[in-house]
Amino acid sequence: MADPGRVAGGSSGDVRGRSRPRTPGLARNGVPVAAIVPIADLEAREDAADVMLAREAEAVLADGGPTVSTAELLADLFGERGEGAV
Repeated sequence: MADPGRVAGGSSGDVRGRSRPRTPGLARNGVPVAAIVPIADLEAREDAADVMLAREAEAVLADGGPTVSTAELLADLFGERGEGAV
């Protein structure tokens, strides 16, 4: 009896993998390291991430979460610390 996981020339997983279009990309030593995607797709993903982060921030503020000034944020990001900082 034939193995149900085998299809002529390889496993059914191999056939499914070949039938699916692949995203063009770059590989190093056979390992994918970058993908080439249309700018519109990239921008849509960035927009979606912005919306998710904005919703998260609004939820924190609605719960009375902490806030920081722009100066405090920039100082924290770029390693500048005020007097008495540990």
